[in-house]
Amino acid sequence: MNNIRLKFLDRFLTLWIFLAMGLGVLLGNIIPNVEELLSNVAIGTTNVPLAIGLILMMYPPLTKVDFAKVPATLSNKRLLFSSLFITWIVGPFLMFLLAITFLPKDPEYLTGLIVIGLAPCIAMVIVWNDLAGGNRELVAGLVGINSLLQVLFFSFYAYFYLEIMLPLFGFDAITMDISMLEIAKTVGIYLGIPFAAAMLSRAVLIPKFGQDWFQYKFLPKISPITLIALLFTIVVMFSLKGKLIATLPLDVLRVALPLVIFFLVMFFLMFFVAKTMGASYKDTATVAFTAAGNNFELAIAVSIGVFGLNSGQAFAGVIGPLVEVPALILLVKASLALKNKFRKP
Repeated sequence: MNNIRLKFLDRFLTLWIFLAMGLGVLLGNIIPNVEELLSNVAIGTTNVPLAIGLILMMYPPLTKVDFAKVPATLSNKRLLFSSLFITWIVGPFLMFLLAITFLPKDPEYLTGLIVIGLAPCIAMVIVWNDLAGGNRELVAGLVGINSLLQVLFFSFYAYFYLEIMLPLFGFDAITMDISMLEIAKTVGIYLGIPFAAAMLSRAVLIPKFGQDWFQYKFLPKISPITLIALLFTIVVMFSLKGKLIATLPLDVLRVALPLVIFFLVMFFLMFFVAKTMGASYKDTATVAFTAAGNNFELAIAVSIGVFGLNSGQAFAGVIGPLVEVPALILLVKASLALKNKFRKP
């Protein structure tokens, strides 16, 4: 029954996602004060319903990871260096160029896009990777590395791009004060909790019930949680900004366009580089999705904390995942379509 349910969800996933987006926008416009109600269910800048959805979404894919194999998956130094270089050097600079090109007269949206580009995805990438049949151990390793790098370098990147790079291109410098502790807290909530839950599940359940039970009974039962939580998260996200999407559709499109370009360029650039290096399909898909996604949870938290809930920066941060979800699910389809081009699975 669980396998049938999962196959049913998988088969029509794109349809469910677009229906969830539509339902979210509808709820945001017909339920009085729905944005206020959802926004009030928050601890600091962390929206509780969104946090629950994201944590539940990541738990099953992380539970499938054999953490003992993670170090071995990072042994391909060329692939690892290429992934980190494209993710951390090419990615932020590309987003910076897109922001100043498409939004030169909207400094708040421009800043919001730059902030989005400063941190690669450490949450949703786990889901996209799993849907595309990527390497679970490799994505766990990359997520761990990128999480640490975000905590260490996000503040420096913000200073470099907002206070040094913007004036070099003729824009006013923007000061953004964000501490390593605040970044670590956001990373800990959205990544630390599901990681800890997954590792605890494996440490407790495998010795007690055995590897076969865990692999063939437990994992199939929890797998549908990912897609159900994904759809729940989409409904919540689009409900939060349903009215804004309806009242400012042109602003949404103006922010969305450079984001779509970013996703496409980063995904296919990393995909091409990895394939050229002779990587397997699983490894190629993993590094491509790692490069394409962004840590919108951190971008939204930073933008709200520094610039305010109703700022243009926060608006751009919220539009980010609204664009990422349909864009990345289509890239999942593209990745699976390219799978037969590989000699190694």
